[in-house]
This record gives sequence, structure tokens and C-alpha cells, in this order.
Amino acid sequence: MTDPFVHLRVASGYSLQYGASHPSVLVEAAAGHDMDTLALTDRDGLYGAVRFAKACMASGVAPVVGADLAVEGAGRAVVLAESRRGWGSLCRLVTATHARGERGAPVTTRSLVGEHRDDVVVVLGPDSDLGSALVARDERRAEAALRGWLEVVEAHQLVIGVTDHHLAGAGVGSARLAGRMLAFADAHGVAGVLTNAVRMARKSDAPVADVLDAARRLVPLDVRNVDRRNAEGYLKSGKEMLATVEEVTLLAGRRDPARLVADTRHLALRCRLDPVADLGIGEIHLPEFPGGIAELRARCEAGLGARYAAPAASTVDRLDDELAVIEQMGFAAYFLTVAQVVDSVREMGIRVAARGSGAGSLVNYCLGISGVDPIAYDLIMERFLSPLRRALPDIDIDVESARRLEVYDRVFADFGADRVAAVAMLDTYRVRHAIRDVGAAMSLPPGDIDQIAKSFPHIRARDVRHALRELPELRRANLGDEQLRVLFELVEGLDGLPRHVALHPCGVILSDATLGERTPVESSFGGYAMSQFDKDDVEDLGLLKLDILGIRMQSSMAHALDEVERISGERIDIDALAPYDDPDVYGMISRAETIGCFQIESPGQRELVGKFSPSEFNDLVIDISLFRPGPVKSDMVVPFLRARNGWSEATYLHPDLVPALAETRGVIVFHEQVIKVVAVMTGCSLAYGDEARRALGSPEGQEDVRHWFYPAARAQGYAEALIDDVWAILVSFASFGFCKAHAAAFALPTYQSAWLKWHHPAAFVSGLLTHDPGMYPKRLILAEARRMGVPVLPLDVNASGEVYRVEAAEGDGTLGVRLALTDVKNISAAEVERIVAGQPYAGLVDFWQRARPGSDVAEHLVLAGAFDALYGIGSVRGPGARGRVTRRDLLLTLADLERLDRVDARAHGRARGLGSGGATGHQAVQLALDFTEPATCDVVVSGLPEMTAEERMAAELAVLGMDATRHVMEDHREFVEAIGVTHAEEQVKRRSGSRLLVAGVKVATQTPPVKSGKRVVFLTLDDGTGPVDLTFFEDAQGPFATTVFNSWLLVGVGELRRTGARGVSLRALGAWDLLHLEALWRSTLEATGDPRAAVAAVHELVDADLAARAAAVAEGERARADWNARAQDRPYADGDGGSQGERARRRADTEHAGAAGGMGQRRVLIHPSGFVQSPYTDVAPAGESPRSVPREFADPGRKLWHSSPGSSGR
Repeated sequence: MTDPFVHLRVASGYSLQYGASHPSVLVEAAAGHDMDTLALTDRDGLYGAVRFAKACMASGVAPVVGADLAVEGAGRAVVLAESRRGWGSLCRLVTATHARGERGAPVTTRSLVGEHRDDVVVVLGPDSDLGSALVARDERRAEAALRGWLEVVEAHQLVIGVTDHHLAGAGVGSARLAGRMLAFADAHGVAGVLTNAVRMARKSDAPVADVLDAARRLVPLDVRNVDRRNAEGYLKSGKEMLATVEEVTLLAGRRDPARLVADTRHLALRCRLDPVADLGIGEIHLPEFPGGIAELRARCEAGLGARYAAPAASTVDRLDDELAVIEQMGFAAYFLTVAQVVDSVREMGIRVAARGSGAGSLVNYCLGISGVDPIAYDLIMERFLSPLRRALPDIDIDVESARRLEVYDRVFADFGADRVAAVAMLDTYRVRHAIRDVGAAMSLPPGDIDQIAKSFPHIRARDVRHALRELPELRRANLGDEQLRVLFELVEGLDGLPRHVALHPCGVILSDATLGERTPVESSFGGYAMSQFDKDDVEDLGLLKLDILGIRMQSSMAHALDEVERISGERIDIDALAPYDDPDVYGMISRAETIGCFQIESPGQRELVGKFSPSEFNDLVIDISLFRPGPVKSDMVVPFLRARNGWSEATYLHPDLVPALAETRGVIVFHEQVIKVVAVMTGCSLAYGDEARRALGSPEGQEDVRHWFYPAARAQGYAEALIDDVWAILVSFASFGFCKAHAAAFALPTYQSAWLKWHHPAAFVSGLLTHDPGMYPKRLILAEARRMGVPVLPLDVNASGEVYRVEAAEGDGTLGVRLALTDVKNISAAEVERIVAGQPYAGLVDFWQRARPGSDVAEHLVLAGAFDALYGIGSVRGPGARGRVTRRDLLLTLADLERLDRVDARAHGRARGLGSGGATGHQAVQLALDFTEPATCDVVVSGLPEMTAEERMAAELAVLGMDATRHVMEDHREFVEAIGVTHAEEQVKRRSGSRLLVAGVKVATQTPPVKSGKRVVFLTLDDGTGPVDLTFFEDAQGPFATTVFNSWLLVGVGELRRTGARGVSLRALGAWDLLHLEALWRSTLEATGDPRAAVAAVHELVDADLAARAAAVAEGERARADWNARAQDRPYADGDGGSQGERARRRADTEHAGAAGGMGQRRVLIHPSGFVQSPYTDVAPAGESPRSVPREFADPGRKLWHSSPGSSGR
């Protein structure tokens, strides 16, 4: 039986840091109470409206949508939409409210509500001006408030909402106030309804609401700092509300309690919205292009002639077919819009390229949107646009990251502010943010909070206690104290709740003039008009979302090309390199020398290209597609490589499948191949084949496709056994393959970046260092530059600029790369600009007076050697009469300059730098203006010794975050050579199965998803001769994970695996802090004087640790066997939110806590296709994780490595 009560004032988690439950959880709770209608009235916006409406559709609950707005001088008011027109009014009201208020604290006015009153209802609750007047028992003020509202809305649009949270007294939330407000409504002829001011789905969520209040207000948890006084503000059942109805009715002097429920329901029915008809879910809205299909055809035909000198008849037919589909779908304006944006970007001189399945469209190629020829690479349009799928296609464009906002500005200018809005991004609580906010609310020491938060990988907040049990590095971190139990419980409660809204990094909505009636808009931090909906919401609403992605590699290549032109005068067009067949480029790729190259620089990709040995462009397309979960899970990589290298024959299940699979030696790699196989086996169209491919992504869809596929294949005459074999491959592949068109679009910048690296290495490196596009830190790029023979020119106040520049090195004139000022610690853009503008400088005093740097920046420049060339430090040209100037002398002079400035400021009554920027008390200082000799006159030579090599290295690491003048491992060369380390460049010469000792600087840690579903940690070290890649499987993580994640100089032991002519990898057996082992080596050497004893001490420690690990693994295997004999898998319910959570379910793995080197019982994500994934795998590129170690200069102080989201530690 339907519960007649309807909650009309409900805040979800999209009331940022106020509501404690997801919209879907609230809908689920309402459906559980047999309620047929539910409202969502989030505070200050409509951020959750689309998700709420979709959840209602899925649960059979009718949605009511409104906004709870702060009103200037009038408390708060809830505004509900009555219809499609009312939805438009509500969107425009919310937009206007944000436009007039302070960002982050929007406040509307009565008059503004009146301006947007069409088909809306205003509900005045106890926190309104009317309610506060009645709290004060001031009826006159309440009547004045009522009159004020009736001046802006009609009487039938105004409702008084009463709330009873069973609080004592007569204040907000009390029954007495609720009765008084209802009586006031009756006395003045205004409708009255009952609300429960819901902000959580369950009563047990109350502590989470308190944490949100504290986090929002930046105050500690205290009864004085939270909104609630009890836990009654949850989504109660109608039965629970009945007691409230009776109490409030009685206090209002009414006799019929049912009337209040009926009036509440009547308003709800009046404001019910149809998600499709009223909100527009599933509709499509495009910018106006009067020319339509005729204009599109004309442009495409012109482009066809420009792209193909003599297009084949089949190509012309293909274009006609694509245009026919576009006309049928009514999407001509979409393609013209994207083409206009791309044309504008090129007109601005900004590099632009398309990505995604759109590269399979000949129309896109002819329009100049895509640079990949779909005919040459056998790409199909149906993967991109199908007449069977009524949804907008998706074209993403890549632009230079450094100029992305310029593109935004141009798009807004070209299409108009009423037709364009950026897409929002709702940042949600994950474990680290949740720990920080909960810890602050609990008044834990900030240092402790920071340490705890950084101990965790970037995982879901709900996984915090599971991670404590499952991850060895956390089990060793002493985080299991009872005092932290409450912290972690509250952290789990925040999981997935939105924290704040921000500008999406790439999404832009392009629509017609009615955009403002379909989405509320607010200003982003950068001042861009921004929809309150995220990328999924706007697609559900049928709005054209163009992803304009800022790609650092595009900026890097643009910078490299500019440098080539600046140095040589030659302007290279790397977009005209077709047919992409330079053998030297492919030779470099095949040798796995791909650090810095787009898409092929990761450890796994370097191993793969070493095995693959690409020799043509299509090989790059295949390589990029192979390195994806689908081919890995389907075990297709090894068969492909064996056939590719001639170690086995290519196998095809049937001759009819050869055309579809020949390019990948019979192995399915691409989505397009799935489409073609389905079409061949069933006789269906490619469009229908794509629909089948998409359906394979879910268990239900697989069953539907199976019921169609088998009869259709039999009808084509195929044998049952063949059908079984093909079906098994299709199901295994599912939706985890890769779109060939997307891979082809990626392969283009891959080839271009590799071409630049081979032909213009110095310019290429300057681009990488300026724009930092890859997965590795700058210090590894410098090491790679040295390996390629590109000189690294030091920091110099007279030569360095705001970017890395190509410059001829002294001596042989080899082109090198000059370090940039922007990497100096704490330097500001303004300081960089002043330094560059004032170049050249005669000396330190001249620099101090004219560049006006901060004292810390000047000190950092001295420490990093920026004045070495000016004073001849480290050269034979240094001053001789009174000795050589040292960096210590410069630091003493700098201290004197600071002291004189303070004296001068007191004498003149003003601080240095407030005038025109000239000297302010140092005019008597004689400057050395002769640039032919090192400057000496302004610096007194003290006789202090120069900094040691180790001190210089430490200074570079601390100031620049990289070892710029020489490799950091040079300081440890004696040790690593003594203990028998194998260098990266020597690994390819070693036999498979060899046990190697390696050492280096940590470059990166990754935990990508792998076939087994277990957590695997990939560690990359740099030893000065190249990268060393170690793979830590779970059996090696238990004793060594803490070291891997928290040390920056490491020694590792691994077993070498040869996987091809150039393909090598190391299965890690253990890892140790290099500084600790080196300290043991040195102390033993000093104590015994015997080098062999020192080496033996190190090897004994390593061997003992490895033996202990082996024993633990063996014991774990025995425990696991016993566990598996007794245990069964149990399902683990997946919670709300998150792309993984919506597509996957969890189960408990049956491994005992002692198994796998102490990894513990593990949970895994199982995708519909059967793909198994650890919850601790990476979801995105990641940041840093530095840690101090007990030795001088052991903590580099700056970021020297990259760590992925799945990596623990700081």
C-alpha cells in the first residue's frame, strides 16, 4: 500500500557539506517506505537534480525538484518547480542568485524570486523570515513578511512549511513553533504543509551530519557548532510522521490530522515532474546553424578534394553514407559546431587534434577535425555514430594545455554567453580528504592528521578500514589504535559525498539560446560561466558537451617546434609527416628508448614495445590498443606477439574472419574487430554489430545478445562448435578492448613526439621540461637528456628564463638545454619576469637592486649555482688576487645586502621596492660592469671553502627538485659498484632467470589493474644509465611495501625475465633503503678496514630478509590452502556512487591473512565481463610522496618522483 506522506524538504549530499546522504540512497529509503513521491531541495543549487531524477525513474518514485535558497534579510526559502516551465524558472532563479551573491555564498532576494515566479511554489519554513518572527512571537513582523512575499508571488504560489523535530521549547524544530506556524497559515488563508527538514536517510547518519557542519564552518566538533539538536532530521516513514502530524495538528487547533497530510500530498502532486517531459532527460539540443546539412555537405566535399587528390569512388560513397546518417539523426549542427571550434583554435595558432572514436569518421577528416585518415587505417564510423543509437556522438579535441583557457575564451566569444557554459565537476570525499576533515573536526593535531592521511593510497573513503587490514604498509603504520576507531568510522560515512564544485578540466556545453532554462549556471573560480551539472548530467540532458582537453604533450611539442625555429630558422610542420614511416624513429621505439614519448613511456609500454618492435604507424595503433585491460584479461597479448615475431602461426577460427583479424594476427584487439566479427557471423549491419558490442558490457546484455547471436550465426551456416569458440572470445573481450579510431588518434602524437625526440632531441627535452607532460619527474628527463648526449646547462641569472631554452654549449657548440628560473623553490612569476627583464646583471649587488627578489629566492639562486658563471665559480677564470669567490661568499654578501636594506628602510621610513625599483641605500657600492671577466668588486672573498660536491647536490635537490649538474647516484657510485649492482643498460645482456641487484633514485610507483585482480606495485628507479623497472607482486609487498612507498633511494633484488629482443623486466624479491645499506657498508668498512667484510655485511642483511620473506610466503601458502578448504566466497555489497561502484560488485577473496606475504584477506572488484580488479589500483596520475630518512641530505625536500593514486605514503 502506498504511503501517502511526501517529504517536501530534503537535502542530499549535493547540499555541499550539509546533506549526509546520496540522492539515490534517499530515493531508496523512500521506496522502502512505499512512498510514491519524493522531493529534493538541495541548498543553494540544483547540483544533484539530474541524478535524483534518474534514481527516481529507476525506483518508480515521482520526483519533486526545488532549491533551498538563502534570501537577503529573510532567512531561507524553498522554491519548488511545478512544470517544465517552472523548471526553467527555477534554473534561471538559481543562476541569477549566484550571479548577484558572493561566490560560494549565494543569496537571493524576494524581488529576484518574483522575477522568476512562473510555475514555481515558495515554501516558507521555520528558518524563513516569517518563521523567525513567529519564533519571537512577533505576529506583526510575521504578517509583514507574509505581505512582502505576496507582493512578489501569487497567493496560490505561497505555502508555509512546518517542521517538528520534537525539541523542547518554542524554537526552530519544536512542536510548539510548528503548531504556531500552522495556525498562522490557517488564520491568513495560506496553505500549510508538513516537512521534516531531511538531511540524512537514516538516523544513524547524524554523526556524519555533524562532521559536515564542522568541516563547512572550519570549526571543531561541538554542540555549539552543529545545526542539529537531535537526530530527527532523517527520512522517516509515513507511520513515523503520523505521530508528528497529530501533535502539530492539535497544537494548531485543528481537529483533522488527515488534512495536513492531504495538503502536503496535494502540493507534492502539483509539483511532480516528469524527468523526460519536464526536465528534458533524453532530449537533444544543439546550437543553431541555419545552413544545416547543405552547409555540412559543401564543407565536406571541399575537404574531400583537399585530403585526396583523386578520391576513389568507394571513398565518395562512404562520405555520402555518413552524411545521410548525420542528416537522418539531425546532427549536422553538431559537426558544424565542432568544426568551427577546431577552425578557431587553428586560427589562433594553437595545436589541436581530435581523439576518440570520432577519428573513424570521414566527415571529421574532411572537416579537418581529425588528422587521421579513416580510409587508410580501415576505421569505421559505426563505432562513433550509429543510426540505431539516439545519442549525441562524442568528439574530444586536444589542445595545448598552456593555452586551454584561451580556447575557452574564444568559444565563449564565438557562440555567446547565453549558449555556452563550462561543465562542473563535483569533488567528492575520498579517504585522504575525509581523514583531513574528520581529523580537524575531532581537533586532532594537524601534523598527525597529515601523517595519517598520507599513509593511505588515494582510495574510496569507505575502504579505509579494509585497507588497514589488507595493505601491509598500513598494518605496519600503527594506525590500529582504539583512539582512531571513531575517526575511521566517520571517514567511511563521508564516502563519495560532494565536497565542493569546481570547473571541469575540459568539458564545455554548446547549446541554443534556451540553455539557461535547462541548467543553472554559476561562476567558476576563474570567472567562467559554469553549469551546476557534471559531465554525466549534461549528457543525460542531451546537451552538446565538447571536451576540450588541455594536453601537455601538445604544449611540449609546440614549444619544441618554436625552439627549432628560433635556433635554426626552420619551421617544421609535424602534422605533415605522413606516411609516418621514418625507420630511425621506429628503431628508437623498438629499443624502448621512449622516455618522454606520448603513450609509450610507462614501464609496461617500454617492455611491450621492446617485445613488439613496431615498424609502421599501424603497429603503434595496435601497440596502444594492446596495453589495455581487455586484451590483457583475454590473454590476447602473448598469442599476438608470438605470431607477430614468427614464433607461431597466426590462427583464425574461420576463413571468413581473416579480413577482420589479419592485421592483429587473428587476435581480437579493437572494438571495431568485435563489430566486424559479429557482423560477419550473423549477417547484420555494422551499426547493429556495435549495438551488440555495447550490450556485451553487462551480464543482462550478454544474455540478450547470446539469444540473438546463436540463431543468427546458425542461419549463416556456421557450425555450433565455431559459434561456441567465437562467442567465448566475444564475451571474454566484452567492453574492455580499445577503440581503434581512438588508438589511431593517440598514435599520431605518439609518432610526432618520437620523431621530435629522434631528430631534435634538445628542443624535445626543452618542451618536456617546460610543460612536464609525462608520467616521470623532471629529474628523469634530465637523466634521459644526458643519455642522449644533450648537455644540461646550469641555472644562470644572465641566461635562464621563464622556460627551458635550447642553447649551444661552450666548446663544441652541441645544442643543450638551459635550466629555467621557474623551477627555483618559492620563486614567483613576478620575480621571474623582473629577473628576465633586467638581464644581464653585472653582479650580485646589481641583481639585488634591479631584480628585487625576495631574500629566500636570492639565497636559493645562489645555492643552486645561478651566479657561478658570473663569478667564475668552478672555472679557471675565477678571481685570483685575493682567492676565488665561493657560493659561501655570495651568501655572506647577500646577508649584508639584507642588513643594509633594513637599515636603509629605517633611515628613509619606507621599505625597499616601494619606489621605482632602483637602489635604496647602496648607491655607493661600486659595481663591476665589465662582462668580459668574472664579477669581483661587489663581493668580498672571505676565504671560506667552496661547498662540497655533496652539499651542492643537496642544494640542487632542495632548490630545483632535481639533480641538474650531475646525477645524484654519482654520490653513491662507490657503494653500488662495491656491492655488485647491475646497471640498467646492462640488463639486456643478462640471461633470463638471473637474480640481479639494482639500485637507483625512485622515479615512479604505480599500481595499475592487472589480469589477476591482485594489487601489483610497479617501481621505476633511475640509476643514471636508464630506468630500472621492478614488479612487486603480493608475495613481495608484505615486508617491503613500506620501503618502496616511503624511501627515495633504493636497492632492489629481482629475477630477470626476458620477453623479447629488447623486452626485459624484473620480478622483485625485495627492496631496501639505499642510505641504510650504505651506512651499514661504511660503518663496517671503517670498523674492519676490510672491503670484502663490508660488502658481506650488506649481502648478509639482504639474504636474511629474503629468507624471512620466503619462509613467510611458504607459511602463507599453507595457511591459504587450509583456509580454502574451509571457506566459501561471500558477497560484499557495493555502496552508492563511483563509476566502479555502479558497474561492479565486490566479493571477498578467500586468501588467509598470512598468505601472499601478509597481504591479508583481499576484496576485489568483479566487472560484468568477469574482469577482476583490486580496489587499490590506480584511477589517475598521481602526486608526490616524500619522506625523511636519517642521514644528512637524505630528504631531498622537493618532489623527485611521481606516485600514482594506488600508492601509499607521502
